[in-house]
Amino acid sequence: MFRLFRSKITIALTMMVAIFLVGVFGYRIITDFTWVESIYMTIITVTTVGFKEVRPLDSNAQIFTVFLIVSSVFIFGFAISVISEYILSRNSLQLLKKKRVKNKIKSLSNHIVVCGYGRNGRQAAEKLTAYNKPFVVIEKSKELIEANEEEILFVEGDVNEDEVLLEAGIDKAQYLVAALPDDAINLFVVLSARQMNKDLFIISRASQVNSVKKLEFAGANKVIMPDKIGGDHMASLVVMPDLVTFMDKLSVEGEHTTNLEEVEIEDFKGQLDCNSIRDLDLRRKTGCTIIGYIRPDGHYIINPEADLQLESKGKVIVLGRPEQIDKLNQMFQLD
Repeated sequence: MFRLFRSKITIALTMMVAIFLVGVFGYRIITDFTWVESIYMTIITVTTVGFKEVRPLDSNAQIFTVFLIVSSVFIFGFAISVISEYILSRNSLQLLKKKRVKNKIKSLSNHIVVCGYGRNGRQAAEKLTAYNKPFVVIEKSKELIEANEEEILFVEGDVNEDEVLLEAGIDKAQYLVAALPDDAINLFVVLSARQMNKDLFIISRASQVNSVKKLEFAGANKVIMPDKIGGDHMASLVVMPDLVTFMDKLSVEGEHTTNLEEVEIEDFKGQLDCNSIRDLDLRRKTGCTIIGYIRPDGHYIINPEADLQLESKGKVIVLGRPEQIDKLNQMFQLD
């Protein structure tokens, strides 16, 4: 559509330049006007401003002027209509696009709201996209939104405003990721979001150590310090490089690369006997190994025993190669 408009605008501009050149050369040839006088006469004629002629025109010049006026009126009218149509159509398309995005966001529930599309927000969005998790990003930079709006649902606005959080569906969301670089803004977002949705699981970024307790007190369930994690990771590469490199290989990027999976015990119900880890027998059926168990109260058990009794609200963490994880997902319809 925009290609069509570009071609129309090109035609209109070409015709405007052509009528201008015809006027200049016409006055220059038909009359004894100088180049400057010819340009002046052409401009006042095609724009119909009504200034007095440079000097009286003979019959030939008058006929040429009539032709120039009529032609320029049609050409300029065509150009104005094309430009107006382009502007109106573009505005209409933008409005339709925004309305479509709003409707998509309204249809979401149990989704993730990501505040900020900076470095950490972008990484979170990429991970969520890899796992096909529904999410909405709140961002105030129009440049960032326009560059990524084809792949991501954006809400343009300031996260400090409650109306913006509500537009992102905070009242129906399951998670909130406050990924802004300013701890004070993250604190405000956590406070506002917690008031709007008491059941929301909030993950907040922190830059300063003394901000962690404040964010947790405000209602954040988890507080992450990216700089601290990066420093710990680099130090670990010095202390135990092979182990850390091995852990890095345990990719959880998503499609075709997943080595770890978190599965709720409820997902196994009705498909097999799952009173204990031995009953699941995932190693024989899928090749995956259970390396952890999460109790309903949130207690973690690393490398659980085979006779560990499973609870319906608990979860198991399994390790496997990508093809083994795929087999697990297909066998128990986990996707």
